[in-house]
Amino acid sequence: MKIAIGNDHAGVEIKEKIKEHLTKKGHTVINKGYDGKESVDYPDYIHPVSKEVKEGNADIGVIVCGSGNGAAMTANKHKGIRAAICWSEEIASLARKHNNANILSIPARFISLEDAKKITLTFINTNFEGGRHQKRIDKIPNCS
Repeated sequence: MKIAIGNDHAGVEIKEKIKEHLTKKGHTVINKGYDGKESVDYPDYIHPVSKEVKEGNADIGVIVCGSGNGAAMTANKHKGIRAAICWSEEIASLARKHNNANILSIPARFISLEDAKKITLTFINTNFEGGRHQKRIDKIPNCS
């Protein structure tokens, strides 16, 4: 699976661990994230992940910022992107099964490195159930 990953300064450590973990599992990781220590603006690193997923260059995306909120809000501005903030394996599973989320948003300051790896694997290994959930997904872009 091809996975685009992006992060701001708060997500450098978790991004690196996830990237390493996914690569060991045989996945291709497209790093769009920040690698430094200085404070940066998360949209600069989240928009490229959304673009990779939207254009089909990546199967899914993983984005990491302090709370997960700013990253998810940014990603969700892109048509066809459904970014979900996940802080547990159960939430990650439901985001995929029921919401067909295609980007995982991780709150770096609120979960452990180990939990981040588990949540990411749950997210990428869970499939959308379709059925009754599809009609709900179809209604998401119909806002005015």
